[in-house]
Amino acid sequence: MNAPMPAIFFGHGNPMNALARNAFTEGWSVIGRTIPRPRAILSISAHWYLPATAVTMAEAPRTIHDFGGFPPELFAVEYPAPGSRELATRVAELLAPIDVHGDTRWGLDHGTWSVLVHVYPNADIPIVQLSIDETRDPAWHYQVAKQLSPLRDEGVLVMGSGNLVHNLHTYAWGNPKLGPYDWAARFEAKARQLLEAHDFAPLVDYPSLGRDAHLSAPTPDHYLPLVYILAQCRDGDHVTFPVSGFDGGSISMLTVAIGAS
Repeated sequence: MNAPMPAIFFGHGNPMNALARNAFTEGWSVIGRTIPRPRAILSISAHWYLPATAVTMAEAPRTIHDFGGFPPELFAVEYPAPGSRELATRVAELLAPIDVHGDTRWGLDHGTWSVLVHVYPNADIPIVQLSIDETRDPAWHYQVAKQLSPLRDEGVLVMGSGNLVHNLHTYAWGNPKLGPYDWAARFEAKARQLLEAHDFAPLVDYPSLGRDAHLSAPTPDHYLPLVYILAQCRDGDHVTFPVSGFDGGSISMLTVAIGAS
C-alpha cells in the first residue's frame, strides 16, 4: 500500500511570485520534485471565499487573473491544468450532508496557479478548487476538513493557499525585503511552536491568541486554508516548514507540510 500523500499549506504572497525566481519559488519547485506525484490536487485558496460550499466542475478550468495593478506579463500567465469531475464528485460525497454546489464558472485563481506554476510547471495534474464558506467559523471549517482525510490515501494532494500572516494595511509596498514587524514575527513563532507540538486547538481558535493574531489575520480568508491542512494531520505525521520568510513586513511566506518525508 502506498504511503498517504502529504497535505501542504503554501504561503503564496504577492501574485508576482508567479513570475519570480526567489527563495520562496525555488522552495516550491523543490517540493514538486521531492514529494510523490499526486494523481490530482484539491486546492483550498484564500481567493475563493463566498457564502457557500462549492467545487469546480469544469473539465478545462480557466486561469483567473483576480487582481489589478500588475504588469501585463502577469495577466498573460496561463495555467492550463485539467479539471476533474471525478474528484469534484468525490469531494462532494465526503462532505455530505453539506450541500456542495458544483460550479462550472470558477476556475483556478492566483492562490492556486501562482504557486503551482513552480510546483508543477507542466500543468498536467488535474485540479479541483474547494471554496471557503465565509459564513462559517474556523471550528466548523476544521471539522469539515477532517472529512477530506481519505483523499490522502487516494493519491490526492490536499493543498491550502493563503498566508499565516496577511495584513495588507501594514504591508511595505516597494520594500519587499523589510523584515517582519514585531507582532508578525511573534505570531509566526507562536504558530510554529504550536504546529510542531501538534497543538492545533489554539490555531483553530486563533482569535484567542490575542493582539498579535488580530494584527496577523485581520480577516479570515488567508488564514482558513491553513485550518484545512491542519485537519489532515494524523498520528505520526511530521509537521515541517520547507519554505519560510517574510515579504514587506506583514506577509508570512511560511509553508506548512503535514506528513511529508
